[in-house]
Order: sequence, then structure tokens, then C-alpha cells
Amino acid sequence: MAEIKIFNPDGMSKPAPYSHVAYAKTQELVFIAGQTPIDATGAIVGKGDFEAQCAQVFANIHTALRSVNADWKNVVQFTSYLVRPQDAAAYRTWRAKTYPKMFAGGANPPHTLLIISRLADEAYWLEVQTVAAL
Repeated sequence: MAEIKIFNPDGMSKPAPYSHVAYAKTQELVFIAGQTPIDATGAIVGKGDFEAQCAQVFANIHTALRSVNADWKNVVQFTSYLVRPQDAAAYRTWRAKTYPKMFAGGANPPHTLLIISRLADEAYWLEVQTVAAL
């Protein structure tokens, strides 16, 4: 099992809902491809509904984590891609209300948020890539 320490070093801001640093002492890493709002049948979930897309994206990540006997506590980094700048505040709000259920004690992993021009399908408003340590 990985030894994971998630923290904000002294001398840096205290961001929410993420941390600046995740230290992982491990022998195994898991790299999860960017997850989009697609369900197991290949259907787009939440077309035109940003919160529904968030829920599906993170449900997909959770399924991928469980496939390698991991859970949210194993996540050491997220990279998120948004295509609509107006969704950035809604995404931060969604994470602020959802992360406490996922990450005990506020140990929210580092999270980079990028706003880009397009994802693989125009109906996707969010994609999230994940790194986990076992």
C-alpha cells in the first residue's frame, strides 16, 4: 500500500478544494485516461447539463480506481479540462460540495484545471485525467 501525504507547504497559499503537493512513496502507479461523461453503454450523460457531466466523469474515475483495488484515497493528482470558461466557477463549487465525501479530512489531491478550445466530442464539457498510487 502506498504511503501518501497530501499537503500545502508553509509559504504557499491554502487552496480549496485541492492541495499543492501529493507525496507518494509507492511501487505502483495507476494512470487513468481522461474520463468524459460517457456511461458504460457509450452514451453521453448530461448533454447540456454540466453537473450531470461532472457526476458521470467522476463515477467513471471511481470505476477505474476500483478495477485496480483502489479508491479515492489513492488519488495523487487530477488534471481537468473544461471547454467553457463559464463552467470554471460551477466546477469549483461542484468539487467543494463533492470532495468532502471523497477525500476524508480534506486531503484533496493536487488538481490542475485547464480551459481549452475543444474535447473529442463537442457535447463533452469536461474531461478529467487521474494518477493514483497503490
